[in-house]
Amino acid sequence: MRKILVIGSGKSSSYLLKYLLDKSVKEELFITVGDVHLEHAEKIINGHVNARTIPLNVNDDTSRVNAIKAADIVVSMLPARFHIHVAKDCITFKKHMVTASYVSQEMQDLDEVAKHNNIILLNEIGVDPGIDHMSAMQVLNNIRENGGKIILFESFTGGLIAPESDTNLWNYKFTWNPRNVVLAGQGGAAKFLQEGTYKYIPYHRLFRRTEFLDIDGFGRFEAYANRDSLKYQSAYGLDNIKTLYRGTMRRVGFSRAWNIFVVLGMTDDSYTLEDSETMSYRDFINAFLPYHHTDSVELKLRHALKIDQDDIVWDKLVELDIFNADKKVGLKNASPAQILQKILMDKWTLAEDDRDMIVMYHKFGYELNSKKHQIDANMVVLGENQTYTAMAKTVGLPVAMVTLAILNGHITTPGVQIPITKEIYDPILKELREFGIRFKEKEVPYLGYNPLNN
Repeated sequence: MRKILVIGSGKSSSYLLKYLLDKSVKEELFITVGDVHLEHAEKIINGHVNARTIPLNVNDDTSRVNAIKAADIVVSMLPARFHIHVAKDCITFKKHMVTASYVSQEMQDLDEVAKHNNIILLNEIGVDPGIDHMSAMQVLNNIRENGGKIILFESFTGGLIAPESDTNLWNYKFTWNPRNVVLAGQGGAAKFLQEGTYKYIPYHRLFRRTEFLDIDGFGRFEAYANRDSLKYQSAYGLDNIKTLYRGTMRRVGFSRAWNIFVVLGMTDDSYTLEDSETMSYRDFINAFLPYHHTDSVELKLRHALKIDQDDIVWDKLVELDIFNADKKVGLKNASPAQILQKILMDKWTLAEDDRDMIVMYHKFGYELNSKKHQIDANMVVLGENQTYTAMAKTVGLPVAMVTLAILNGHITTPGVQIPITKEIYDPILKELREFGIRFKEKEVPYLGYNPLNN
């Protein structure tokens, strides 16, 4: 039996483990899952003869090293900061490694030694990053091979709630790490290229600069800019492109309402509130508003931010129960962002029978035979339930597929990799289509970044 070690068994591991278990007899695989908490993994494995769980703390050098030494390939589904420990062990004991996380500088620094040892350290093979890389590169390279010159590329992804489970005014529930949602966009201005000009959006304006996207059968979405749209410019071969923009998708109206929290300072994670543990939700909101001897918290908020009482934004705030004087924060020395996260988790946590949704949208503009053309491509994936989510499917399946492809010798290029080569994206995208993860492409008139200029 060929031994696969999966370290970490969180919410994204359900489809990953199911895929490997389904292939285990034919491919002669034995899957070991190591984690501090094994309840989720044991539920998925369900006593399968070709799998087991082991307690594994990544900070315990002995147990981590012993588990890696016994494996033929390692999948790290841990939080990103722990991958480096696993990667160094994989190089030491000559084991290939797969992760879905972004390549950190520490990881990139292992490139030469990984190549020297003929070891593959494949990262960014989830959904975003992952499927976005593969689907974009496949179309971009097809355009180039046909003689086209890329002049525009826009890419958007969103983890949202499926229409039938959309039960709140925000049209949103947490399908990923709630903390990342609360802190989204912080850490510097959003940067992108528009018609050959560098553009910047500071955090305090980020959620008021959105664009609309329409997907047949699923309606209209909005997108706000990612912090750095130019991160993959060279990797994608787009050094001379005119427009390059990457963004996050939400339902229309989310960003305008979310901007209320940004303006008030409730997404700030840089300081703590000393009396947070005893605060009510109402106290928390009031902490960001000026004193008035007669006006209520509601009236002060509406006045400060010029929100009319018949504005849907007001209804969204009320729906979150943020003015409740009886609900306690209950978090000691918490930052505003941590308190906001707790409030939102009361309302935005997936119910057991909720279905989530992953949406992705690419725009490709190019010149061919002295004419400008555009291809729009979109993907929608719906989850099954709280365990087998669309997020777990689009993260876990590419990870599992590429793990088996490396094990079978179909992917051989060593070093620190992301999935932007044909060796990786052609077979993985082809297999993903068998699981309903596919893009719909259509030719549309080229409009550039601003249709009014044309």
